[in-house]
Amino acid sequence: MISSQPGPSSEQVALPVAPSSNGRESGKPWKSNKTATVRSTLPAGVKTKKWEDRMEKTKREAAVKKLEAELKEEKQAAFTRRREITQERKKLAEDRKRAEEMKAKMGARRAARLRRKAGRTKQINH
Repeated sequence: MISSQPGPSSEQVALPVAPSSNGRESGKPWKSNKTATVRSTLPAGVKTKKWEDRMEKTKREAAVKKLEAELKEEKQAAFTRRREITQERKKLAEDRKRAEEMKAKMGARRAARLRRKAGRTKQINH
């Protein structure tokens, strides 16, 4: 006698599920199983190092950059100071030279005035 009630019977056997990552297979042999994406474009430090280590490295780099900027600024300030001193010296030398020329010119004018006063002229003196 065959029973007409549905349910597990001694003839029905559960089929084993093929082992896979998701517990099932597609059954299509040309389809490969999907795996997690490999991020090969990320830098090695991002993949392996801890966040704290990376932050420490960033802080060190920032400190070095700040120190370099300070040294560069000091060097530029020294260069600017030397340049200003040189320009000031040139300006003073030029002023002295112009004052000497004016003094000589005024001296020549005064001598010419004295000669004219003494009754001599340029034609007589030359």
